[in-house]
Amino acid sequence: MVRLSPPLGGRKGEVGGRGACDLPPGGAAMAACSFRRSIASQLSKVLDLPPENLIKSISAVPVSKKRHVADFQLSIASVTEDGSSNCLAQDLQLQAQKLAERLRCDAVVSEISAGQGTVNFTINRELLAKTVLQQVLKDGSEYGVKSELFSTVPRQKAVIDFSSPNIAKKFHVGHLRSTIVGNFIANLKVALGHEVRRINYLGDWGMQFGLLGVGFQQFGDTEKLKSSPLQHLYEVYVQINKAAEDENTKKLAKDFFRKLEERDEQTLSLWKQFRDFSIEEYIRIYKRLGVHFDEYSGESFYQEKSQEVLKMLEDKGLLQKTTKGTGIVDLSEKKDLSSFSTVMRSDGTSLYITRDLAAAIDRMNKHSWDTMIYVTDKTQSNHFQHLFQILKLMGYEWAERCQHVSFGLVQGMKTRRGEVVFLEDVLNEVRSRMLQNMASAKTTKEIEDPMETAEKVGLAALIIQDFRGLLSSDYQFSWDRALQSRGDTGVFLQYTHARLHSLEQMHGNEQLTDINVACLQEPDAISVLQHLLRYDEVLYRSSQDLQPKHIVSYLLTLSHLAAVAHKTLPVKGSAPELAQARLRLFQAARLVLANGMKLLGIIPVTQM
Repeated sequence: MVRLSPPLGGRKGEVGGRGACDLPPGGAAMAACSFRRSIASQLSKVLDLPPENLIKSISAVPVSKKRHVADFQLSIASVTEDGSSNCLAQDLQLQAQKLAERLRCDAVVSEISAGQGTVNFTINRELLAKTVLQQVLKDGSEYGVKSELFSTVPRQKAVIDFSSPNIAKKFHVGHLRSTIVGNFIANLKVALGHEVRRINYLGDWGMQFGLLGVGFQQFGDTEKLKSSPLQHLYEVYVQINKAAEDENTKKLAKDFFRKLEERDEQTLSLWKQFRDFSIEEYIRIYKRLGVHFDEYSGESFYQEKSQEVLKMLEDKGLLQKTTKGTGIVDLSEKKDLSSFSTVMRSDGTSLYITRDLAAAIDRMNKHSWDTMIYVTDKTQSNHFQHLFQILKLMGYEWAERCQHVSFGLVQGMKTRRGEVVFLEDVLNEVRSRMLQNMASAKTTKEIEDPMETAEKVGLAALIIQDFRGLLSSDYQFSWDRALQSRGDTGVFLQYTHARLHSLEQMHGNEQLTDINVACLQEPDAISVLQHLLRYDEVLYRSSQDLQPKHIVSYLLTLSHLAAVAHKTLPVKGSAPELAQARLRLFQAARLVLANGMKLLGIIPVTQM
């Protein structure tokens, strides 16, 4: 049941006073004191619960085509003592009715009603327009992140390991997903005030470098290595792989890698060239994506430290030897080897997981992080489960604060030349297709730099198609679907942003202080305002499950609402006061649209 306390003053069944936000009707917009907090303050007196406990139970109501929806609602199930599962729908309905009757309207709330197990609150319409627009324009890029929803969230130090391509191998579409997902998580955490370290953990060690070294000695070209390292190393790797069936080539590759492990100067110098030129190339390509890293790390850094890890495992009695001489760690509950992880080859050398163990320990020593997130495809889920289990067995309690954000596989992403080999192929393809579309579109205006615009719009198309569903889902990529200018696409988001920006440019972008936005009472204006109210909840939800789809869905709805309002609420030809108020509404919509796009890793364009 709901804990209903006796009425505190006022008429029977009502709460006296206006609560924490004691504003006169039509008074100044609430800055520190939000609508949600005002409602929580009044509810706390009836429910005998601290306002802080109620904040997250009061949610903004999604915009409906029916139009006449409240602005906020309290779910009765969220404040019942016995939880929603034990309450029948009619009980919740009755409790909602009783609670609604005990609350009263004030300067902030103009209407209170009972819904299906909810109490609904409608905000004073003038106050809604004034508060929302003042808050958006005042907070700018920080709108939503200053919300009371985040007031109890501690600021943390986060390490995010993402992208992680393998030098000399194909940059799979999976690496593109890891790059944009990791970038989104890093952007979101930075926006919410966390300290973030972005790490690119390269596949830059292992037996393939023995092959690559021998291959380069036979087929390599130093000039090509400098001018196009990723392309050239891949070509060399393909050539030497064909020759690798020859026993002599295999022996040479083993010798090369052994020298590398023994830190032979000449061999190490060649390997270092491969790595340095590749990183230079990666930095250039990541720049096109708008992605940066604080640190380029890699397996090579932990080749020696992984031996220390094996020694630690042995000292703790966790390392067991098989009959073949490989080293394993028993992960089974009953210690019957029904689940184990191989951490050492029979010759005593380390494996991928051993180097990952060394990297995790080293990062904690270096950065003292609160959370570490690995972003890779879901085929590696088992690897990370083992990694975290071994760290725990080693006595590292912080292993519980490690997280694997996995994503599904992408099918069907091919360029006109065929299978995707390099990330740059994808970026060039999306730019060229977008340029083609822009050239044939009737609405395209003269653009200063069509190439740059095509790249930004094309990237938005890639990101939105990728982020629309759950990250763990596989999906079929389609160039045509991604690049459509109408519908729920990145192109539509960019088009909306450019259109709203153009509106501001056309009708004066001066910061007028004394604008009466209270005249924004049309249903299409109210829908935009109500949707802007929900932005902090969407950010909060994404911060909890690290899924970008909540923000994508929100921005697409905002763009559709803004497009409708753009048609029905003209700025041109309206009375000056109304024109300025509408301009402020569109400016606020554009600001929030731009904020959300930037979090997703999209650079908003101003002309299209």
